[in-house]
Amino acid sequence: MKDRQGTIIYVGKAKVLKNRVRSYFSGAHDGKTQRLVGEIRDFEYIVTSTDLEALILELNLIKKHDPKYNVMLKDDKSYPYIKITAEEQPRLITTRKIKKDKGKYFGPYPNAYAASATKKLLDRIYPLRKCRKMPDRVCLYYHIGQCLAPCVKEVTKEQNKEMIDGITKFLNGGHQEVKQDLERKMVSASENLDFERAKEYRDLMYHIEKVMEAQTIQTNDGLDRDIFGYSFDKGWMCVQVFFVRQGKLIERDVSLFPFYNEPEEDFLTYLGQFYLQKNHPKPKEILLPNTIDAQLAEDLLHIPVQQPKRGKKKELVELTIKNANIALNEKFSLIERDEKRTINAVENLGEQLGIEAPLRIEAFDNSNIQGTNPVSAMVVFLDGKPKKNEYRKYKIKTVEGPNDVGSMKEVVRRRYTRLLKEDGPLPDLIIIDGGIAQIQASKDVLENELGLDIPVCSLTKDEKHRTSHLLIGDPPEDVYLPRNSQEFYLLQRIQDEVHRFAISFHRQLRGKSMLKSSLDEVPGIGQKRKKKLLNYFGSIKKMKEAGVDGLQEAGLPKNVAEELMARFKQKEN
Repeated sequence: MKDRQGTIIYVGKAKVLKNRVRSYFSGAHDGKTQRLVGEIRDFEYIVTSTDLEALILELNLIKKHDPKYNVMLKDDKSYPYIKITAEEQPRLITTRKIKKDKGKYFGPYPNAYAASATKKLLDRIYPLRKCRKMPDRVCLYYHIGQCLAPCVKEVTKEQNKEMIDGITKFLNGGHQEVKQDLERKMVSASENLDFERAKEYRDLMYHIEKVMEAQTIQTNDGLDRDIFGYSFDKGWMCVQVFFVRQGKLIERDVSLFPFYNEPEEDFLTYLGQFYLQKNHPKPKEILLPNTIDAQLAEDLLHIPVQQPKRGKKKELVELTIKNANIALNEKFSLIERDEKRTINAVENLGEQLGIEAPLRIEAFDNSNIQGTNPVSAMVVFLDGKPKKNEYRKYKIKTVEGPNDVGSMKEVVRRRYTRLLKEDGPLPDLIIIDGGIAQIQASKDVLENELGLDIPVCSLTKDEKHRTSHLLIGDPPEDVYLPRNSQEFYLLQRIQDEVHRFAISFHRQLRGKSMLKSSLDEVPGIGQKRKKKLLNYFGSIKKMKEAGVDGLQEAGLPKNVAEELMARFKQKEN
């Protein structure tokens, strides 16, 4: 589904596409589905041979185009894993990134502390290499018995394989055997009167109990599995995943998102994204509610899928569903409050201004102090929320001195010439810094130079420098919004954000300019020395405080250091 600019805003699938599309344009819908339908201007469709083909194609198209209404797994959190690297001399590390690099991954762990504690325990039992880069001499880990020092000693493949097998067995539920082996060694060391070694074994056993046996909810078979449950209401879905490792429930994942297809279909899409695109390691099996097509899920994921009918496993599936239902109900009030602040505010703003809902707003602000380092900044708000990866900064190139009208013309011209050239999404509303002159200048560039018809408005401040009202139209007219309305608060947020962004950019440039000019005036300080001084001190203030001796320590000759300090004092005077 495409909007008026041809941007893909939603990808879906259905067995009978005609019926599905018709359903969007008939009958009553919740607010978010109405918004989707209101934006649709065109369709494109692809016919597939099977349900599985359709599901895989949908996943690939969502990944490629990132449509704004397909939001299932955009902000899911990552979990810590323990990894054995695939290097010649392998290492044991914790990571949140799953890569296809032949490494072995174990997890997920409920938090970074749990992963780190488990790794530290394994480091004490299995002395794999610790250093990221191979050093040229042994380090502390060798001396405390946690590394075999492959940097200077020969560590064979067989030794590494034995340690890797031990770690793998330990993390796959064999820690009890390791504990029993340590107990035998402890008894043997005690009988030989080696009490210090016996104490080490006893401490390791204690840590195994503390780290590995803390969980309570568990299954009897000790199998790694992911258990899924979902709940839906009012066009929103919540999916909960219980991660069971070594038979113990160690963590859960919660995702809440709007959906537009049948709930069972969108759940399968979520499942595909979860494993195939977010790279969650696959367990030995997954458990699903009996409302889902288990065979389709199994064909998609290539792992066993179970739908338990009784017993402990069925109870765990029901528990995930219950948790999903609770989370969904708790979130509804927050969702409604957020929509009032964002999308509802955008729709009301469009009504007040007599334009289509400005789903994409771009705002500009100029910044300069006495004409120095003139800059402009632009922020983007999409559906009432800041889209920070699309913010832009501009150094003014064609205008001399404090000329806000000329600066605004330049940045509007640069911004929308580039968007047209790159076929980027155009805004539904442009908010500029200034008054009637800036509006007219911006409209002149948009209409007469670029052939664009985009509404332009400015925000006017009162005598206390607070947002007062809007100027919009041709000729520009005042539009007063209720000061306690969400649309008014939205405009305030946009104005404050673009002003903050512009000011921070201007300060950054001004600071660099001051630093540059102070050093450029001193004979004997070229580009290399300037860079070295900046890296060493970081600021002019710290250079002044260092004095001649400190500047010499940083590598300046005495005569150059004295000259630089003399320049500093001269400027202060």
